[in-house]
Amino acid sequence: MQKRIRWVAGIGIIAICLVAFKQPAENYFEIAKSLDIFATLFKEVNTYYVDEVDPKKLIRHGIDGMLESLDPYTDFIPEEELENFRITTTGQYAGIGALIGVINKKIIITHPYKNFPAYKSGLKVGDELIAVNGINVQGKTTAETSTLLKGPARTEVEVKVRRYGQKNDLVFKIKREKITVGNLAYAGLVNPEVGYIKLDDFTPGASKEVAEAVTKLKAQGAKKIILDLRDNPGGLLHEAVNIVNLFIPKGKEVVSTRGKVEEWNKSYTTLNNPLDTDIPLAVLINDGSASASEIVAGALQDYDRAVLLGDRTFGKGLVQTTRQLSYNAQLKVTTAKYHIPSGRCIQKLNYTNRQQDGSVAAYADSTKSEFKTVNGRSVYDGGGLDPDIAIGQKYLGTITSSLYTSGLLFEYATKYCAENPAPSDFKAFNFSDKEYEKFLSWLREQKFTYATTLESEAKQLLELAKKERYYTELESELKSLSSKIEANKASDLVRFKDEIATVLTRQIAFNYALNEGQYAVSLAHDTAIAEAVKTLQDQQGLNKILARH
Repeated sequence: MQKRIRWVAGIGIIAICLVAFKQPAENYFEIAKSLDIFATLFKEVNTYYVDEVDPKKLIRHGIDGMLESLDPYTDFIPEEELENFRITTTGQYAGIGALIGVINKKIIITHPYKNFPAYKSGLKVGDELIAVNGINVQGKTTAETSTLLKGPARTEVEVKVRRYGQKNDLVFKIKREKITVGNLAYAGLVNPEVGYIKLDDFTPGASKEVAEAVTKLKAQGAKKIILDLRDNPGGLLHEAVNIVNLFIPKGKEVVSTRGKVEEWNKSYTTLNNPLDTDIPLAVLINDGSASASEIVAGALQDYDRAVLLGDRTFGKGLVQTTRQLSYNAQLKVTTAKYHIPSGRCIQKLNYTNRQQDGSVAAYADSTKSEFKTVNGRSVYDGGGLDPDIAIGQKYLGTITSSLYTSGLLFEYATKYCAENPAPSDFKAFNFSDKEYEKFLSWLREQKFTYATTLESEAKQLLELAKKERYYTELESELKSLSSKIEANKASDLVRFKDEIATVLTRQIAFNYALNEGQYAVSLAHDTAIAEAVKTLQDQQGLNKILARH
């Protein structure tokens, strides 16, 4: 009997070995077969299609279509796009150091980075770009204009701009520099005891910038820290690990990566002595917090080191690796999933099992697993990070969003700053009722129009009633509904006055003093920051949330 069992077991092992060795061979055959079919198909289309085809464009569509079936983070990067990819991942390039954008069909300086060439030369938020090195840029795209502005460090570029309130165009000769965009949007005191840090990116140096900000805030008297990761899309993994290391001891696991290639699996632990393991810490998150942001917030939550406030995070638990291809092209490919200290992976969307229509569904609640933090609190995988204290996001009204996207708030802020001196104290800066009336008067001159969601739905309902032949019976009710919607819409500028004025005040403050001005105004009006301050000041309540004894 024992011999038979051993014989059966031996057959099983042989079968497993055969499968193990057979599977790659089958895969290689399928790959070779598919590539051969693709090559012959492409040749036939290129030869016989009725119109001329662009081979490069056709192949690019094929590559994009293939990668699109995987996940949004696996990308093909051809040689001509490498520079932009490096800028995105490193935050470094050579140029004048300014963001540009299209506002009402004009190329506008939207953010001259402080202490870089554009800022030091005197370019301001709201300046319209007219020409770069004598080349007219009116009507060009931001990509085309950006290419003209960039160039080798220490070379000169001539920029002509049109500034509100100035009769003649202004010409600036600016020497390009190597630009390294910082990761911190702002760091300052909310009150004498609470410091606030807004981290926007995880490019090289992020952890060093956070460490310097914490040290500076503590020197100014901060005894508690708010780290704001809202709308931070993530970035470099090692920067996330190093930021966590600022607040937890050396030798602790922050994140591990697990993928198909086992030898690439890795555990990342804190390597340095921490900056401060005791200072009360609050982390702000929302649905725009992703990847490295979720590693930082999740690790601090798993170690019960910080309280998380806000909304559930995006849920990106996938790791990308860049692989070199032929002709200097690269592939950014998802190679693993990351797991934070409790063992959970916060990946939200299941790209492995797409729906029949190609859409991607989130992991079902029934498939989620429970994990425990260091202090025994329950946390779950498969859907981003849940905050310890939920604060619903306040979405802008349709009219406010329309004013913002139309560029009219930006244009009025530019006009206001040209006509008024900067306030001495931005924290006390408010847009008065008198100024709001001036804004409404100017807005009427711009002939601003917009459509509410309710208005669009009402029109669709009207068309549907006609199509379904119910219009005659419902005519009076539908007309009454449309009239009421129109009447309410007419008063939106009054109903949403406080919201519009707040957004406009922030834009004006930014135009005057960039991030320092904007955040000085914003801190007093941000409900999430106010809740974080309240939570940090209640030590007993904080200990209860974090299950500290």
